[in-house]
Amino acid sequence: MADKTIAAGMVHKVPDDLGKALVFNPDVLAKWNNLTPIQRNEWICWVTIVKKTETRTKHIGRVVSELKEGIRQPCCWPGCPHRRPSAKKWFKK
Repeated sequence: MADKTIAAGMVHKVPDDLGKALVFNPDVLAKWNNLTPIQRNEWICWVTIVKKTETRTKHIGRVVSELKEGIRQPCCWPGCPHRRPSAKKWFKK
């Protein structure tokens, strides 16, 4: 049986919906677990910071497809505002 352990980020834990998508494909899960904690944190924050459910679903799909392609972090993302104070200017409260 394959290991289903999902590595977390530095600040964020993997939400259930993202975790299910990662576990569904063992290759994607292996690539996820091979990311640095900072890279995982960026993906988690990028998925969870959106407001609409349909946008979140699209983000999760993109995480899976981009990990398959070897992309290691979200493109055009200023970074997690919870980790980098300089990124907070991009997000309204």
